[in-house]
Amino acid sequence: MSSICSVYSLPHTPSPKETPEEREPQMQRENDAKNISDKIDEMMGQERIERQKSRAEVNVLLLGQSESGKSTTLKQFQLLHTPFAFHTERIAWRAVIYLNLLRSVRRILDALSPERDVDDHEDESVEDSASVIIPSNDHPPSAISGTRVPNYDMYRQRLEPLVHWEERLTRLLTAPGEDEPTHLPLSWQESGTINGSFRLTPTMTGGNRPKSLKSAHFEEIEGWWEDPDDLVHALNACAPAMLDLWKDPCVRQRLEEKRLRLKESAGFYLNDIPRITAKKYIPTDADVLKARLKTIGVIEHSFHISSGTNRGVQWKIYDVGGARNQRHAWAPYFEVNAIIFLAPISAFDQVLTEDHRVNRLEDSLLLWKGVTSNKLLANVNIVLFLNKCDLLQDKLDAGVRLNHHMVSYGDRPNDYDSVSKYFRNKFGAIHQSVTPNKERELYIHLTAVTDTSRTVTIIADVRDIIIRGNLRSLRLV
Repeated sequence: MSSICSVYSLPHTPSPKETPEEREPQMQRENDAKNISDKIDEMMGQERIERQKSRAEVNVLLLGQSESGKSTTLKQFQLLHTPFAFHTERIAWRAVIYLNLLRSVRRILDALSPERDVDDHEDESVEDSASVIIPSNDHPPSAISGTRVPNYDMYRQRLEPLVHWEERLTRLLTAPGEDEPTHLPLSWQESGTINGSFRLTPTMTGGNRPKSLKSAHFEEIEGWWEDPDDLVHALNACAPAMLDLWKDPCVRQRLEEKRLRLKESAGFYLNDIPRITAKKYIPTDADVLKARLKTIGVIEHSFHISSGTNRGVQWKIYDVGGARNQRHAWAPYFEVNAIIFLAPISAFDQVLTEDHRVNRLEDSLLLWKGVTSNKLLANVNIVLFLNKCDLLQDKLDAGVRLNHHMVSYGDRPNDYDSVSKYFRNKFGAIHQSVTPNKERELYIHLTAVTDTSRTVTIIADVRDIIIRGNLRSLRLV
């Protein structure tokens, strides 16, 4: 600022011999110089603030239990703020969507198995437990006898090849040292021939270049349907059997008896079998948002957001694994500007994947209490997403009663408005009672983060809340 101050020199000291007429022009020049200097100081000060704003970095941490919607929320931020990158990556999600569909089919077959009726519920595979519905005695069903499916053996035989394809897709999407699919194929070359038996990729021509592009703006690779070894042909051939299985009334009745609501689980595509198994299937944005990959460790995504006069703020969003054995790794990421906490309130009658004895909603409430009471987060803005409201409404409309699973709900009406208000107040009351910072504002949103049209407005509001809080902390507003 010294170079600016030199524009305006020290005030003129009048000479004893100087007349008023001689002194007036000099004083005017000094006033003009001071006005110019003040304007320059103001301009430079504003530029300094703008530079600070442009250098400001917003760090956001997504927290919540496994399958609460954290990864879907991250995808929604990507879709809103980096749409080109999101769209160019869509085709890579084809493998994940296929795997999600195959796992749903396999799970139905496992649930129908006569041998499974004599096994304890604890034998359920780990990735499936989140959609297990517990009865009102708070214990998952086990060894339930009931409706038999006459065509079970036929379904098992017709769909047996899917077991091998599921295993191969799992290996394709699982990182070394992990036991669950966690990542997209890193390249088209990586997603080539698997064990020399089938592909999940378009045929490559010279120089490993794709034969054709779908369009100039998405640059999605076409042509896999022309490769006879691509998995799509096997799926397309099995599509009628998958559809028959899913539409079989006896199958639906047996799933209901076993209290398995597959719609509750992530990666649900059973209602879209003909479209997903079509030879020229290209994932939609909605398909990608629903696709399920387990989060291991921390996934970081960076992008720039502009808001009003705030240009080019860099955002970093961290999606951390929500399983119990990963929560100890959250603390190093607590130095953030804001936390978005996701609680799936439709899960009041479901069990934890990691421990079938624990109600999912009770776990969310305990987790919420731990986060909001943490002194390290006392000055961090917190936004609460009460998520999966669409599933909550479907469940209540179907007659599932909240007070059978949460006695504290009492005799309140069992409709969506009453239940959602109850959860909003319950989570809000916990924050108010345990927060170390009584002045911290809590922002609560009822969400269904797979629904882009509903979520885009919420994300815009959350973005502005976080930006204002960040600028306030920098004393820029």
